[in-house]
Amino acid sequence: MRITFIAIHLLFVSAQFVEAFVATLRTSSVTRIHSTVDDDNNLSEAERMKQKAQELREQIRSMEEKLGTDRRRKHDSPQTETTKEPTLRKKRVLVAGANGRLGSMVCRYLLRTHPDTEVVAAVHVIGENSPTARGYARLSYEVGAEDGVGKIGAAWSSEERTATFEYDPQGMDGYNLQNLRLVECELLDPVQCQTVVEGCDSVIWCATDFNGNAPRAVASLNFAFLFRAISRPTKGRVEVEGLENMLGALKVARQDAERKRRLIGDSCQNNDPISFVHVSMAPGTYSDFETPFGSFWGIKSLGEKIIRDDFPSLTSTILQLCEYDDTFVEENMELQYKDVTSNPLQVDEKNRRRINRRDAARAAVDALLNNDLIGKTVQVWTDSKELW
Repeated sequence: MRITFIAIHLLFVSAQFVEAFVATLRTSSVTRIHSTVDDDNNLSEAERMKQKAQELREQIRSMEEKLGTDRRRKHDSPQTETTKEPTLRKKRVLVAGANGRLGSMVCRYLLRTHPDTEVVAAVHVIGENSPTARGYARLSYEVGAEDGVGKIGAAWSSEERTATFEYDPQGMDGYNLQNLRLVECELLDPVQCQTVVEGCDSVIWCATDFNGNAPRAVASLNFAFLFRAISRPTKGRVEVEGLENMLGALKVARQDAERKRRLIGDSCQNNDPISFVHVSMAPGTYSDFETPFGSFWGIKSLGEKIIRDDFPSLTSTILQLCEYDDTFVEENMELQYKDVTSNPLQVDEKNRRRINRRDAARAAVDALLNNDLIGKTVQVWTDSKELW
């Protein structure tokens, strides 16, 4: 390419030189038109040189047409092809509440269906040997970390009462556990939220202080949660304060990422997934429950309202999942959606809609790549039966 440009440049200079020479000859010919017979020879030579210059111009024009409009040199960096299709390839997704039943399944689905995606599993732990550490076992089981070659120590020895597992390439191939990063996070602490969400492209919110419709501290007699609720009576709702902290942290993280992207001139800026997927519950799924912070459905509705009204710069969607049923509802059924954005408190009293948690996890992950859901609140289910 560089040699071609040099050739064009030399031809162009040659043409200019010929034109200057022709002009000089013309001037000389006019002033001495009656001088000698040599003037006629000079005029003939000028015409010949003019014709040669015209031929050079035609060659230059022909070479330019062959080159086209792309005249980058070899050392120029090629322009990256832009795409508007959202993708999770080489993206980082944070799952809040990853040690819960649904959150752990979301991590599993992400790892096994998107092998080029980094998954950050944010879990909640209060102190060593806390009852809230229950989710570690569930998350470990769901992602397949316990499918390796294991060794269990003697139960009667406190020093050897441990279990270890080693990676088994034959049985764990395709689990993509190398893409999983486990982080501990107190969602009521905005600084911790900013730390764990740094560098993340999207967040799937599965965290909740409720077990069903009852506060987890009451439903499971969890003393760690009871202590937190008593010690911080004015700030203890993960669905509200924790949600605000995570949304605020994600907003700052996305702004920083966009600023860096503009500085380096990256053109692939239209393939980002949805920034925030909020997993909620469809109204009417459970009966209401009064808590010191408000009713169960009141708290859920407030969290959804915060997403819609207070963080418009983030692309988000709210999934109102219908009743969970892992026993009588099969997996891998077709997902059904109903747009309830105009009336998010709508209750369907004629049908009983249910969904298996594994399909709910699939719906949460798939929503990241569905631009049709941006800014919408939708109810999701797989099985529906008429009540009357």
